[in-house]
Amino acid sequence: MSLRDLVEADKKDKVSFGIKQVLRLAKAKKLKKTSRVFVARDTREETIKQLEDAGVEFEVLKNKEDITREMGIDFDSEVFLIN
Repeated sequence: MSLRDLVEADKKDKVSFGIKQVLRLAKAKKLKKTSRVFVARDTREETIKQLEDAGVEFEVLKNKEDITREMGIDFDSEVFLIN
């Protein structure tokens, strides 16, 4: 998957934003096998560690600024979930 897939999923309202959302679903074991987690290239180390400690697999995309621009959102996020 790529940033393009993330943008398409966002158009269908299938994207969740933020580490708390992903960790909450991971803890409740509600991440589907088809769920995809993405992080920005410039994500903080402590955020990466939280995902790894929770056993969440993720893919690295571009930096936050590029993702924000390409998705057309008006806020920065480090973690994205297609569920």
